[in-house]
Amino acid sequence: MSDVTTHPQSLDTSQLADSQIPSGSDPYVLFDEWFALAQNSEPNDANAMALATASADAAPSVRMVLLKGHGPGESEKGGFTFFTNAESRKGSHIRANMQAALLFHWKSQRKQIRIAGPLFEVTPERADAYFHSRPYKSQVGSAASDQSRPLPDRQTYIDRVKTLWAEHEGAGEVPRPAHWTGFTLVPNEIEFWMDRDNRLHDRRLFTRKADGSGWTDTLLYP
Repeated sequence: MSDVTTHPQSLDTSQLADSQIPSGSDPYVLFDEWFALAQNSEPNDANAMALATASADAAPSVRMVLLKGHGPGESEKGGFTFFTNAESRKGSHIRANMQAALLFHWKSQRKQIRIAGPLFEVTPERADAYFHSRPYKSQVGSAASDQSRPLPDRQTYIDRVKTLWAEHEGAGEVPRPAHWTGFTLVPNEIEFWMDRDNRLHDRRLFTRKADGSGWTDTLLYP
C-alpha cells in the first residue's frame, strides 16, 4: 500500500498569487472601469445598488435604489448620488441618521463594490433638474405616492395618478414635491471584491485619509 495520500483535486495557485485589484489606484477611476464593464454585461440596471440605512435607534433596513451620479464632481470629496421621497422609510432613516452604506453586485462580472460614509442632501436646483428629466408618467407616479405609508386599496393610488395626470398634462411636467430630493454618499471607505477560483477571492479596501488628501489601501483576507 502506498504511503502517498491522493486527493480528488490538486491545488494550483499559480494564477492566484497576485491581486487583480491594483494598489495605489484612484478608487473613483477603478469604480468607473468596473461600472463600464457592468453596463456592457448586465441585462438590466447596472446602476442598481443596495442602500443600507439605520433608524435613530439603530434598526437597520436595506433596499435597492438606482445610482444617478457618481465621481469626484458630486461634492468636494466626490460621492455617489441617488434620489428618493424623503418622507419614505429610507428618507426618515436618513433624516435621523445621515450615514449609509451601498453595495453594487454585478453577477455577470463576479464582482462587488461596498461603499460607506456620510450623506449630504443635494441642492433644490439639482433635485428639480433630475425630477423633470424623468418621463412625465414617472413624475406623476412619484408625486402621487405617499411612499412607504399604508395604502387602503390600489384604486386610491390610481385615482391620485389620474387626477395629477389631468392637472399637469398641458404643462408636460409636475411640480417637484418638496419632500422629493436626492442624497450624495461621500465615501470614507470603498471596498472592491472579485471572485477567484477555490474561494480565494480578491479584496482591497480603500480608506480616505483623515486630512482628505487621498486614499490608503490594503488587501483583506477573503
